[in-house]
Amino acid sequence: MAAGRSLPAIRPARAEDASFIARNILASQRGPLRRGWFDIALGWPEPQCLAFVERIATAQQLSWWHVSQFIIAEVEGKPAASLCALPASGTRAAVRAAIEAAADEAGLDPSEPAAIFRRGAYAANCWVQGGEDDWLIEHVATLPEYRGRGLVQALIEHALEAGSVAGFKRASISFLIGNEAAERSYSKAGFAFAEEKRDASFEALTGSPGFRRFTRAIP
Repeated sequence: MAAGRSLPAIRPARAEDASFIARNILASQRGPLRRGWFDIALGWPEPQCLAFVERIATAQQLSWWHVSQFIIAEVEGKPAASLCALPASGTRAAVRAAIEAAADEAGLDPSEPAAIFRRGAYAANCWVQGGEDDWLIEHVATLPEYRGRGLVQALIEHALEAGSVAGFKRASISFLIGNEAAERSYSKAGFAFAEEKRDASFEALTGSPGFRRFTRAIP
């Protein structure tokens, strides 16, 4: 940490953090690209995307987008970075249920969830995720003005501690191929290459060849 800068305070996310979490979810999905999964799957302008993700983040249906799964790094009392950490088991089913619940709560046409899943299916051929016994760390993002302060390293350390307490032996993290900043950060935190998947249609739509997954042991 550079001289004169405050050390980050790490805390669980709260309901009032939903707007911050929603922005970081979109940022983490986009990585260095212009659009991420929610941008493409929803197909709406950014304000509407943010509002929908914020609704998911505070819904009764838990998912890896819910505030209860996130930890936040604060700098001088302000949220600056965040990530989610949770068991891999059941995450895929929870994602679908969370979108359906949020769509119903928002009063969307009953046909809209199916359309969201159809538009979002572009990632299915190259998404890589840890096994059911893994501790997942996902949706890692830092506000631009706070980058380079070691916030992600501090968050990952806390996330690994939580995984250890929960009895997990391995952590898994996935990111877009070409997101060099993420790859450097995760390598610095002790993660190493496990697998990757590429898909030509995914690259044509997004600009990235696919996804890469890193893992590391949890002490």
